[in-house]
Amino acid sequence: MEQPHSILTGAEAVLNIQPNSSLSVTYDTLFGSSHNHMLLELHDEMLPDLLHQSITLRGEPNEDVVLCTLSKTYAVKFVGTSNSVFLIPPSRHQFTQNGQQSVASVIEISPGNMELIETAPRLDRLKTLLAQNPYSSMEALQADDMEDDSKESKMGLCTWHDLVNKIQASDDELRNGLEALSAVEIDGFWRIVDEKYMGEILTMLLQNSILNDWSLDKLDEDEVVTSLVTDGFPHKLAYHCLHVYGSKVDEARGKSCVWTLDERRVCVHFARQVLGVGKMKLERFMEMWLKKIPDGMNANLEMLKGEVLTEKVGIEMWVRGFSVASLPSNPAERFSVLFRERPKWESKDLQHYIRDLKVPGLSSEGLLLKYTRRTQPTQDAAPVFTAR
Repeated sequence: MEQPHSILTGAEAVLNIQPNSSLSVTYDTLFGSSHNHMLLELHDEMLPDLLHQSITLRGEPNEDVVLCTLSKTYAVKFVGTSNSVFLIPPSRHQFTQNGQQSVASVIEISPGNMELIETAPRLDRLKTLLAQNPYSSMEALQADDMEDDSKESKMGLCTWHDLVNKIQASDDELRNGLEALSAVEIDGFWRIVDEKYMGEILTMLLQNSILNDWSLDKLDEDEVVTSLVTDGFPHKLAYHCLHVYGSKVDEARGKSCVWTLDERRVCVHFARQVLGVGKMKLERFMEMWLKKIPDGMNANLEMLKGEVLTEKVGIEMWVRGFSVASLPSNPAERFSVLFRERPKWESKDLQHYIRDLKVPGLSSEGLLLKYTRRTQPTQDAAPVFTAR
């Protein structure tokens, strides 16, 4: 008696097809019952992320979705195809008495695939979310009030999990965005600290350095934090002050870390403070600014590139605050704001306001070519950029 033969009816039938042989293609019994499959084209270097389940799709219902690995963000673009792409499920063994050949059963036909294009993280919303409810001195005073530990007091605050769900950026890019905003995690929520309050902590640190004869280049972490806590500031923010305005220079094990205050960061802080009242004459600004700078630090206008704009009115020079940190991270929006501020920019000024723009595959020169028009009246003249 003839034994039944096994035939293949799925993907295995295609994988095992021999040269110079044929294969029948049929519609699966489930064909047309669903359209839940989409092909995704991946670069080889992304396969480990996929296999280790470190790829996520991020975006809210009103946003275009992005795909994120641990370190990069990709825009997702659907690319249609004019060829028929058959989706064939795993093989199902069937037995036959008449030696039928194997067949490929198509469950669905794909109209195209998703293509990934590396893109800059979309961090503007992060800035907006955190700026809605900055941590203030009043909140610090109420920190021990049990009644303030209510759901109402936490409204609008974001945990790391909340930010991951709201911000279209990879985990590494999100951490970098929080670092750039000088954000700090307080009671499980990521916050930016009110600038005035941070100024109060820094001022107290500088006063304590004078009283205790501390060198601003060799600040003992335990001594600084302990003194600031004694002065009434939360331990978390005392340490955060060192992190915002300084850098670690020694992390000896078993000992307190040593910090140095960053000259530029401290000087920029006091420049922003002085210009908080608005535009002023350059001479007056320099006079007020230099009075606030700690002894031993040297302030100069070069520090303020990307922080202030100067303009000549008659024979006098005026200065006003205009920080690159306040600008959108989207290139088109960034250039739109810049050209509303000034219709013409010299290269030496403009570079400081686009230096932080990171667009994969596009250099600063490429950005200028895409969003500006360059003019240069003479070969020796400085180039001038206007809106394209």
